[in-house]
Amino acid sequence: MSWREWGSSRPLPAEGGIRARSQRGAIGERWWSRRFTDVLESFGMTGRLARGRNYARRGQVLGFEISTGYVTAQVQGSRPKPYRVRIQVTPLTTPQWRRVGQALAGQALFRAKLLAGEMPREIEEVFADCGTPLFPRSARDLDMSCSCPDWGVPCKHLAAVCYVLAEAFDIDPFGILAWRGRDREELLASLRLRTAGEDEAARPLIDVTDRPLAECVADYWSPGMSPARLRALPSVPAAPPDLLLRTFEPPPVAVRDHDLVTLLTPAYERLADPDDPVSG
Repeated sequence: MSWREWGSSRPLPAEGGIRARSQRGAIGERWWSRRFTDVLESFGMTGRLARGRNYARRGQVLGFEISTGYVTAQVQGSRPKPYRVRIQVTPLTTPQWRRVGQALAGQALFRAKLLAGEMPREIEEVFADCGTPLFPRSARDLDMSCSCPDWGVPCKHLAAVCYVLAEAFDIDPFGILAWRGRDREELLASLRLRTAGEDEAARPLIDVTDRPLAECVADYWSPGMSPARLRALPSVPAAPPDLLLRTFEPPPVAVRDHDLVTLLTPAYERLADPDDPVSG
């Protein structure tokens, strides 16, 4: 069989595979997942990437696992035995994560957005300032391999896994952070308190300092931005009604074996509903 004949063969049907939600156009809806697919598409292998998108949409990716530094997956191709795929990225070291954690903890907004399932855009700057870019900057930052006989990187099986990953990152941005070495619980624990050293007492999460009011009375009422620029700003997505509940640790109080967050969440949702007579 020639290379051209093998390369154009159709994949075998896959049962129970992960089917991409997007059935046309680009894959990856949020800015952070697009950052990831941008690196993939920087390889420039248009044909293989198109076939990889088709594989992702057909559900040829049978499953994947994210661990520190690695994504491993299986993809059903044209042969009976699924191909083994591995995508490797260099995880951050413990000192690097310590610097990132301290920088993130200094901004309460970061923790609130992460708890709400959002990746704040400023997080890229935090990682960059710590000398550790969050996203791979180019193909050189990824080590990709597949057990298929295709010599090209990425092959369509690798591309399919990347596109499925992008949609998984859409749903849970903590997957990106876990790939770089910190899972959800570890990261959020580091954001709750900012620690200056091993023997120093924990400090409060929020530490706000600003100029005294007497020094800024002259320009207190000056507009910081013109109305035209304000109108040009992109709209901010609505925050989840229970965001405040997610931001802080639930108090150690249980009511009929339920914590207060579980009990109060429905009330917050009703108060945020404009059609509910209680909120009106």
